[in-house]
Amino acid sequence: MTRPHATTPSPSPAPRAARTTTALLVLPAALAAVLALAGCGGRATTHHKPGTSHQEATGSSGTLLPARDEGGRRLRELPTADAPTVRAEARPDSEGGWNVHLTVERFRFTPESTGGAALPGRGHARLLVDGRETARLYGPWAYVPAGARTLTVRLHADDHTVWAVAGAPVQTTVRLNGRPSSTSTPAPSAPTPSTSAPSAGARPTGLRPPDTGRTVTLTVTGTTVSPPPSRIEVKKGERLTLRVTSDRADTLHVHGYDRELPLSPGTPATLTLTTDRTGLFEVETHESGLLLTQLVVR
Repeated sequence: MTRPHATTPSPSPAPRAARTTTALLVLPAALAAVLALAGCGGRATTHHKPGTSHQEATGSSGTLLPARDEGGRRLRELPTADAPTVRAEARPDSEGGWNVHLTVERFRFTPESTGGAALPGRGHARLLVDGRETARLYGPWAYVPAGARTLTVRLHADDHTVWAVAGAPVQTTVRLNGRPSSTSTPAPSAPTPSTSAPSAGARPTGLRPPDTGRTVTLTVTGTTVSPPPSRIEVKKGERLTLRVTSDRADTLHVHGYDRELPLSPGTPATLTLTTDRTGLFEVETHESGLLLTQLVVR
């Protein structure tokens, strides 16, 4: 009698299906991990405009101060050694008005990154004519129409904050003396010789008046100083006259020179000094404690 041979049962299909199910469950998790590592999942996390680096969009420098300028922009303080500087020169234009040229140090104009972060040595300038902001500047040249009396140039960071040193904006103010004419003025004719002696007290014609130095005019109304506090750069030995009008009784004080001058309400007061000391000197009022300007003597 022939005994049937024993057969080994074939593998059940269930384990293969289980392996397939396990692989399908693992694949989405692995794909999600790869997308998370690549930063491709969900909404983009960078908000700066194309072509702007992450540092340009998120970096910052200096210390934000509570103080703000007339437009409500915060002051951003830097150490003197790192802070930019600005000087302005105004020249009459042949068709009226003034051509203004800026000289900056430790600073460059960066219109391409305006609205980005505050990085050292970058930004733009703003022009204030007679204490009112009139333009934003992205280069060293500007034009100011005729009729203006004072021009202040203030440096801003790319995030529109104001670069500052010692609690004061980095800026310069120039006085636009007289009104530039659109027509040329003929040269004065030569004086006629005279044999008679000049009368007492008369100034001989044809002679230039003595150099009276530089005059800075400031007006204090409440807690507002016009033009706004800035840095006035003068040379050592230069004569400087401060003409201040306040709406209240106070005392003008020039630190470092120990010069004081009483102020009467509504009456212009004049203080003249020779800048024989170099350095940074603050000019303020004693009673109200207002900073009027800063003198930089080089």
